[in-house]
Amino acid sequence: MIDSFLVAIVLLLIAAAGFSAYKTRAIEQAYPNIGELTDIGGYRLNAVHLPRPATADLPALVFIHGASGNLRDQFEAFAAPLSGRAEMLFVDRPGHGYSERGTAENALPSGQADAIAKLMDKRGIKSAIIVGHSFGGAIAAAFGMRHPEKTKGLLFLAPATHPWPGGIDWYYTLAALPVLGWLFTQLLVIPLGLRRVESGTLSIFRPNERPADYIMRTAPELVLRPQTFRNNAIDVVNLFAYVSAHAPRYSEIKAPTVIITGDSDDIVLEELHSRGLARDIPGAELVTIRNLGHKPDYVTTDVAIAAMERLAGQPRDLHELAAQAEIRISDLGSEVSRRQRSSQAMTTS
Repeated sequence: MIDSFLVAIVLLLIAAAGFSAYKTRAIEQAYPNIGELTDIGGYRLNAVHLPRPATADLPALVFIHGASGNLRDQFEAFAAPLSGRAEMLFVDRPGHGYSERGTAENALPSGQADAIAKLMDKRGIKSAIIVGHSFGGAIAAAFGMRHPEKTKGLLFLAPATHPWPGGIDWYYTLAALPVLGWLFTQLLVIPLGLRRVESGTLSIFRPNERPADYIMRTAPELVLRPQTFRNNAIDVVNLFAYVSAHAPRYSEIKAPTVIITGDSDDIVLEELHSRGLARDIPGAELVTIRNLGHKPDYVTTDVAIAAMERLAGQPRDLHELAAQAEIRISDLGSEVSRRQRSSQAMTTS
């Protein structure tokens, strides 16, 4: 009886490992690398580099994605609307997307900031406006402190930069463990995670509407690959201690800074992180947009681009643009509610 049970368990584990390996290959076939790998000293970072066009009116722009993401997220938000205006570098953070993990230091925002600085050197980018979304905000802050000579300006979009109450989700803690974490990511993350992609991506936009083609364009399934998920979990687990130690040093940042956040962000609390940054970085400008969730890069792309222009020295009234965005968000919300009511009426009739 016991022998049969053990055999069944072993077969189940083999089946789970086989399914994860199969789905990993399928995910990579569905979302192949759109960037180029560059050796930065013993390991390779992946990025899409758009050279400076002749029509450029902005300095170079470097985009840093958040947790569970990859370079496609920021590329799909900004590459087209900024086409012809700047040299752009969209980076897969170390251990994410198609970038290699590299050294142990890359488990911290400081190490990832240093890796991006090395990639900029390899790509001939002397300085840039650094744009960090969510977890990428912690890396942008580290970049501003560690590489001021390369920092033309800092744009934080719904950043995660300060200590927070409540801890982190259990699956990050489990996935980061030495042995159990490896087993969890190899056997269970893909079958469990694939069922949450739809709801998870909807939640990061809430209360705003997620673009219908967001999953297809940004490939969030890439994070479910076992080693990538483990890297992501280790990043998240390390973040609290890191920002607790480094947030008191944000006053060292001297680069021009803009922070764009929503007052309805359920992922990263704006009152802790964005207001904290505005308090801690001398001269930082905080732009808070009502009824905006965690994705200002998609929902208020125009305000984010205006902030880049402002950091480049162009006159832009960000608060007036934010007010216009609030009206647009309200109108979109009313339209979504109208469609939902209409759909419900049709269903019940």
